[in-house]
Amino acid sequence: MSLRIANCSGFYGDRLSAAREMVEGGPIDVLTGDYLAELTMAILHGKRAADENAGYVGTFIKQMRGVLEPCLGAGIKIVSNAGGLNPEGCAEAVRAVAEELSLKPCIAWIDGDDLAPRLDGLVAAGERFINLDTGASLTGKRNRVVTANVYLGSWGIKEALDRGADIVIAPRVTDAALVIGPAAWRFNWRRDDYDALAGALLAGHLIECGPGVTGGNYPFMDEVKDFHNVGFPIAEIETDGSFTITKHEGTGGLVSVGTVTAQTLYEIAAPAYVNPDVTGHFDSFTATQTGPDRVRVRGCKGSSPPPTHKACINLTAGHRISVEMLLTGLDIEKKAKIFTDVLFKNLGGREQFDAVTELLLPTNKADPISNDEAAATLRLIVQSDDPKRVGRLFAAKVTELAISNYAGFFGRPAATSSGPVAEHWPALIDSKHIVERVHIDGDVVEVLPSSRLGLPKKKFETAAKVPAPPAPQETVSIPLGRLFGARSGDKGGAANVGVWAQTDDAYAFLYHYLTVEQLKTLLPDMAQYPIERYELANIRALNFVIRGVLGKGVAAATRTDGQAKSLCEYLRAKVIEAPKALCLDLV
Repeated sequence: MSLRIANCSGFYGDRLSAAREMVEGGPIDVLTGDYLAELTMAILHGKRAADENAGYVGTFIKQMRGVLEPCLGAGIKIVSNAGGLNPEGCAEAVRAVAEELSLKPCIAWIDGDDLAPRLDGLVAAGERFINLDTGASLTGKRNRVVTANVYLGSWGIKEALDRGADIVIAPRVTDAALVIGPAAWRFNWRRDDYDALAGALLAGHLIECGPGVTGGNYPFMDEVKDFHNVGFPIAEIETDGSFTITKHEGTGGLVSVGTVTAQTLYEIAAPAYVNPDVTGHFDSFTATQTGPDRVRVRGCKGSSPPPTHKACINLTAGHRISVEMLLTGLDIEKKAKIFTDVLFKNLGGREQFDAVTELLLPTNKADPISNDEAAATLRLIVQSDDPKRVGRLFAAKVTELAISNYAGFFGRPAATSSGPVAEHWPALIDSKHIVERVHIDGDVVEVLPSSRLGLPKKKFETAAKVPAPPAPQETVSIPLGRLFGARSGDKGGAANVGVWAQTDDAYAFLYHYLTVEQLKTLLPDMAQYPIERYELANIRALNFVIRGVLGKGVAAATRTDGQAKSLCEYLRAKVIEAPKALCLDLV
């Protein structure tokens, strides 16, 4: 019999009604909610700085008010990472709601993820916290650290459920831990049941972003019949780790092999997907459509987890202010130079700031047919450790130029201060320093990571499958996205874009055509960055990881799309020469 795990949140700010919808929409066994991202930890730090009792996800408490009673009545377990930076406070807030409703759930909360108070001791023990994006050491920057949390695994969650918890409040755990833990509890998996754990890892990865696997953000929009009330996902997990992705009947969206493929590629790097509980090999599984809105996934192989845990560290990076000016008509570049030269001279020079970003976005068209079509955008972003340099003075100096600078001077709303900037610092830490602590019924239970248990090592490597190159044939010009789907996202300072084909012949062309060099030709603004390519032949996909394109992470990003969510559609818009035989129904 399968375990039905439903997710009601893909991010902090997701649809508030989703929890009730998942509980009332049909039978489920576990309700999960994923609220944490790299940016979210910085947001929660700001809330905790304003109120020491905050630091957890407040919307989760609102959701619990509506579902606690039906969940307890139906025996539905609730597992969430809404604890954020304050899992104990979150547990107490849920307990207060339960008391108001005259309910007495068994609530467990987990900690052990917070490294901030331990940083000096860990550095003294030899941990250097090397930035995975830049190779720099955290040494000398520890005084700028505002949060430092390790991604815990799933075994603390299993321990809490084993001890009778109805609700488990987790801190910064891996997104998939919310699924692995309940599955390991229900099926009593051992620590070295790596294939089963890898299946649950993949299931967790697929449903963690909510509607991302049920038609949301899906590139082939015509396949999604209804974008109203897109259903949140359910993973029906089996005892061997195989599972089916589905959604409640009567909801919008779509569950297909395509939507599962898209979400598989979201925010991954190498197909060997590393987790503190297991390494899942995402190039080993098969996905089959078994009915409307039902895709069965099986065969995902697993191997031993690494001897390290990943840490999410956020540093203060000064303060920032930005302004967008509209430059209209002729001589756009000249107008931009006149404005920036005068502005920065009046401010005392560009060297007054720690960082200056100047982006000229050429949105203007030749021979425009409207005022808007004639305008380009100049975006300025300046950063400084001194908040006074990026406050009212900067805004005033922009305003002063209103009738003394370029022709057609106007901008979008006044210069906007973003306040303190957080720099994301991803790093690894030896797992020997990590212990999960489960707090339940007044007891504290310590849970060690699997890598500390001396288990025999298991390796796995998927055999490479190289399709034969297509024979020379007539080609046609066509946007890449008419043939191929794509999904992209952010991981620290890197971005990934996964591209997949829908047929074997299309994959053969994609495999040999879309090299790293060709990707750089299609996307010339990516050419300056190191790019890695990975193949996932099982889902006819390629995955590209672009290192450094997002700088110091989304919270400090200066790109228009700081999370690279639209990079996939940028690529799909590019016109390529493709075999005519692949395009017969499209041109």
